[in-house]
Amino acid sequence: MYFVYIIKSRKTNFIYKGITQDIEKRIAEHESGQNMSIKGRAPFDLIHVEVCNNREEARKYEKFFKTGWGREIIKEILNEII
Repeated sequence: MYFVYIIKSRKTNFIYKGITQDIEKRIAEHESGQNMSIKGRAPFDLIHVEVCNNREEARKYEKFFKTGWGREIIKEILNEII
């Protein structure tokens, strides 16, 4: 099982999208600064998770969320949270 996750930095409002098999471990890695691409942007809020059956499916979702239409969906998700 794979997870596509979207996190938002409380510090800079940066949105990060990724995939993992262990969501709790991956979020902890982000929070502790182990991910160089977003190091220094912690703390984060987990704003969305998609559960996928395999890596291929998860990669498709991750790519979608990185497109213009996917970013619009993320904006809608954020508006629902507020």
